[in-house]
Amino acid sequence: MRYRSAPFAHTYSIVARDPQTGEMGVAVQSHWFSVGSIVAWGEAGVGVVATQALVQVAYGPQGLALLRAGIPAPTALQALLAADEEREVRQVAMLDVAGRSAVHTGSRCVAEAGHFLGEDFSTQANMMASATVWGAMAEAFRGTKGNLAERLMTALEAAQAEGGDLRGQQSACLLVVAGERTDQPWEGVRVNLRVDDHPQPLAELRRLLTVHSAYDWMNRGDALLGAGDTEAAMQAYRSAADLLPENEEILFWQAVTLADLGRLEALPIFQAVFRRNPLWKVMVKRLPPAGLMRADAEVIEKITGIIGE
Repeated sequence: MRYRSAPFAHTYSIVARDPQTGEMGVAVQSHWFSVGSIVAWGEAGVGVVATQALVQVAYGPQGLALLRAGIPAPTALQALLAADEEREVRQVAMLDVAGRSAVHTGSRCVAEAGHFLGEDFSTQANMMASATVWGAMAEAFRGTKGNLAERLMTALEAAQAEGGDLRGQQSACLLVVAGERTDQPWEGVRVNLRVDDHPQPLAELRRLLTVHSAYDWMNRGDALLGAGDTEAAMQAYRSAADLLPENEEILFWQAVTLADLGRLEALPIFQAVFRRNPLWKVMVKRLPPAGLMRADAEVIEKITGIIGE
């Protein structure tokens, strides 16, 4: 039986598209090491694929190649299944840039196994503790507000609340790509988070998504500042700090930006940062020569003279 050499990524996953933004995503959790490296595939402006159960990894790159050529997801999946003699041990879902989705659960996938095909999304699972898992994922996804990454995360959490993988938890992944193609592929990746080995991978993935959101606010702030919208930039920086109030890096760069703008509220922020790690004072002195902070000797002396207590 040749399929025995395939990875045993028995798991639950979701592929979905946000019709408002065009973003597409795939999210997965399994009691298998580094599930994201074999199950989740996506490309901006093309589509997403989840290949699981007794995994044939080729469904990922080959599926994306067909979608890239303009073949609708249902047709592409059927073409790949027709060429696979071991399709009955596979579970595969595909979604294209137009929101067309398709899913296959082989007749020999380990129970409990099944899927739910909805508008702009599909949920699928095998080797589950309960046959309610994929339905719960669909309900959670449709009932959750927010961006696509948040809705995908909520779907995974709903699956786990129903019992999830019969074997337990080990790894998880969340991948979101843009709806438009780009000549610079890395620019089309909106979220790419993996937890390869963890006793509570969904809790860790949720934490990483929060960190990602905070740094995304920081990046928005930088872009707004570059565009001359200082107040909107500062609000973005505050949003980042609100998400991760314990993060020294976010607080430090927020304070640097304020100092460059001549705003005194930078000083208590610097003080909080120096209290946690005095080495940030060294960083302040290194920034002006690199052109990353205004070379105002009086301001630098005032900042570095702060006692972090």
